Formats: sequence, structure tokens, C-alpha cells
Amino acid sequence: MDQILKLDNVDQYNSLYGLETLHPLVSVVNLTKATNMVNHIQMNYGLYALFLKQTKSCNIKYGRTSYDYEEGTIVCFAPGQTAGVDTIEDEIAPQVYGIVFHPDLIHGTALGKSIKNYTFFSYAVNEALHLSEQERGIVMDCLEKISIELEHAIDKHSKPLIAMNIELLLNYCMRFYERQFISRSNANRDALTKFEQLLGDYFQSKLPMHDGLPSVKYFADKICLSSNYFGDMVKKETGKTPQECIQEKVIELAKEHIVNTDETVSEIAYTLGFQYPQHLCRLFKKRIGCTPNEYRLQQRQVIR
Repeated sequence: MDQILKLDNVDQYNSLYGLETLHPLVSVVNLTKATNMVNHIQMNYGLYALFLKQTKSCNIKYGRTSYDYEEGTIVCFAPGQTAGVDTIEDEIAPQVYGIVFHPDLIHGTALGKSIKNYTFFSYAVNEALHLSEQERGIVMDCLEKISIELEHAIDKHSKPLIAMNIELLLNYCMRFYERQFISRSNANRDALTKFEQLLGDYFQSKLPMHDGLPSVKYFADKICLSSNYFGDMVKKETGKTPQECIQEKVIELAKEHIVNTDETVSEIAYTLGFQYPQHLCRLFKKRIGCTPNEYRLQQRQVIR
């Protein structure tokens, strides 16, 4: 799988599997009807894609890591992502269903404006969505509605109706993912505990002065999660984004330096990883309502 196929359009995907193209920008995938099966391939997606695997025997390779693509599992890809697919057993017609659509399909639609909110398109494959039997039925029903619309002659209503039905499907997936976050609350709490520990370790080290403020990706990588999945998990569990958690930690440490040392604001800012002192001042004013120097003065007056 050294060679990577650049998947630029819907017809290119359909041609790989011998499927009919009913619309140039979108296709409902049903590999049980495939007349040509590509069992080992690596693709760089120029499309949005969502796949539901109803049986086992498929393996997804994302980056350098392989994951079992279990029964009743949904995986999603966004333009720019690369993933390989290996069929463990050489199935002729695997029970894989889904949808692929070009970004041009949703330009000028409500979905086009909100597509960035469906962060699960950038989850890693090991963060796939596992569906109950009822949830699978809902997904299949959404795909069927889109299929019916694709069989209709293209007219002025086609694009908005197809986009609305795709949006409905994605909204259901969003609901199912939220359910999955709840059902995995113990694992999520472990990840949050690890995040808090890593956050403390980072600022106790020399890393802030060398590498600056830590990014969300830094912690997500340490916990072996994609940035989007990590962000959604933290938001679901705490009501705050990881960036807000990082900022809270920075403000907490800034307060300690302000009250317990005679360091200047510039010295504190550099110690915490800010490139410019005014960035700390701006964040501090936004979060606390006053500048670091005003806060220091207030605290000294309280002590007196």
C-alpha cells in the first residue's frame, strides 16, 4: 500500500468499485452491489466520506496504526485525510454502506456553513462511532432518503434537499457520539486526569520557556487521541474547551507568581511561555477583569 490514490471526485470512487454515479457530487455507497472489489488500497480523500460497516473482516490503517473496523461501526473522513483499507477476508460484496460527497455540493447551503461543527470527520479511526442496532437502522434510513433523491431527476430542489438529508444524517451521528461519550465516561475521566497531570508537569518543567505555551494537540498526542476527539471529550465532561483549561492553569500560575514573588510581568510572562508580555496582560484582563499589576496592588492592599 505504498502508492496513494488521490481521490478527487465521486465518479472516481464509484469507478473503483464498479458503482453507478447518479450525481457528480454525491453518491450513496452500497458495496454489496459492487461489481469490482479493491481489497487493499490507500486513499487521500478530496471528498467527505462516511462509512458504516455491518460485518467484521475489514481493517483501516490511519497513519502508521491499524485498527479493527468492527461490526456496526462508523468511520468518517474529510478532505485532506489519508487512510488505507485492507479487507481481512477477500469479500466480494462486503456489507459496507455510506456516503461520499464533494465539498462543492454543500457550498451555499446551511450545511456548508456548519460542516466545521461536525468535528468527528477529523477523529482518528480508533475513535470511531459504535452503533446499536436501532442506531444503525436510523443511519440506513437516512441513506435511503438520500438514495431516493439521487434517483430523482436533478432539478433546482436537488441540491438543498440532498444537503438537508446529509445534514440530518450528520446530526444523528452527533447525537450518537454524545451518547458514546457518556457510555465511556470512566475512560474519559481517566483521560482528563491524565490531561491535568500533563498540564501540571508541563508548567513545572522548562518547556514553557523553550517551547512556549502548550497547544491542545500537544496534550491530545500525549493521550493518543486526535485533537478534535480530545477537544469534544473535554468539553463534554467539563463544559470547557481544552484551550480554556490551559488558560485557566496559566492564570492560576500567573496569580501565584504575582502574589508570591517580586518578578515583573515580563518575567512572569516569559516563565509561563508567552512570547510577548502584553499577551499575558490581555488574557489576564479578559479572565480576571484587571491587569497583572492592578491585581498585585489589590492583593497587597488586602494583606495590609
